[in-house]
Amino acid sequence: MRRKKYFELLEHLPKKEITVLIGARQTGKSTLLRQLADTLADSGEVMTILNLERKDILLDLNQAPEHIFKYLPNARDGRVFALIDEIQYLNDPTNFLKLLYDEYADRLKLVVTGSSAFYIDRQFKDSLAGRKKIFELPTLDFEEFLQFQGQELELKELQRLRNGEIARSAAEPRLWAALESYLTYGGYPGVVLEPEPKHKMERLQEIRDSFVKRDMFESGVTDETRFFRMMVLLAAQIGNLLNTNELSNTLQLTHASADHFLYVLQKCFHVRLVRPFFQNLRKELVKMPKVYFLDLGLRNALVNYFAPVEQRTDKGALLENYVYRRLSELYAPDQIRFWRTADGNEVDFVVAETAFGGKAVESKFNAVEANPGKYKKFTEAYPQFPLEFRSWGHPGLLL
Repeated sequence: MRRKKYFELLEHLPKKEITVLIGARQTGKSTLLRQLADTLADSGEVMTILNLERKDILLDLNQAPEHIFKYLPNARDGRVFALIDEIQYLNDPTNFLKLLYDEYADRLKLVVTGSSAFYIDRQFKDSLAGRKKIFELPTLDFEEFLQFQGQELELKELQRLRNGEIARSAAEPRLWAALESYLTYGGYPGVVLEPEPKHKMERLQEIRDSFVKRDMFESGVTDETRFFRMMVLLAAQIGNLLNTNELSNTLQLTHASADHFLYVLQKCFHVRLVRPFFQNLRKELVKMPKVYFLDLGLRNALVNYFAPVEQRTDKGALLENYVYRRLSELYAPDQIRFWRTADGNEVDFVVAETAFGGKAVESKFNAVEANPGKYKKFTEAYPQFPLEFRSWGHPGLLL
């Protein structure tokens, strides 16, 4: 099965720039790299694929970047492709890539992956500006979820809905059942491919307990207990204002340590902070961000809550987090904000589609709660951001 990102990477292969694929662990970066390698081999290109979790290769490349040519077949004409998995394990990935690009870009194309954006950000310094293009691989989106589940008919119907070809679909009951599973177990490929709920939960617990620990280790976090407690606290308050002072007091952390933990969680692709939208500083002076998880399966594993959606006490927050995830697939992070005034008026998301306006999105689990009159202050102040509602069971949520 091909992820959407595969086709973006394939399109970038002819470019001289280094192709850098980053994302959380277990999202399928190594699989994508192998698929690209197979495609190159089938096309008759000269290529090799290297995994830097192999200590012998890592040691060799750390000694000198040019040692990579020992692993590359000779090519009389054209470029050689070097696909490198887990580039962050190098002592100095910046220097390694810069030297190879500056000296050999005409005949060597580099495609590399890295598990932690924390490491990528710290070690990929400005010297690589203009030499690389970064692609981020998230967990599966809902369309990819249906594809991995083998629900091709439902996928086609969803795409028809999103393309505006139809307003309603006979497949909607099955789409809602699939979306419930997606909201409950998330989009990690290995979790999605597990057929039984019990095994899905076990895989999520493994990601929570094992792979997040590796993120901590590689990011230099030593206080494992408080780091996990922060993740649990954040998971319990998705969609709420994030008060770092309160968070640090609860965890008995310094403010600097709390900020560092949040930084690591963002750079390892687990959470994202949404900033407030305002134009009237006096009335809309809300500086605290809101927090959302990038995968709801991991979030639910942290709070250990896998009940059916309609029975959940957090179903409103769960839906709001899904709406954020969907918006993040369509817009850049800086385009997505929330609106809240000092006296408590709030709109979940304000999306700046252009410099002159966009749309506002409010999520309500029950459609009867979607009362436009409650948002009169916003709609009058910002007519250039027409308000839309997203509710469970309403086709608009699928768009």
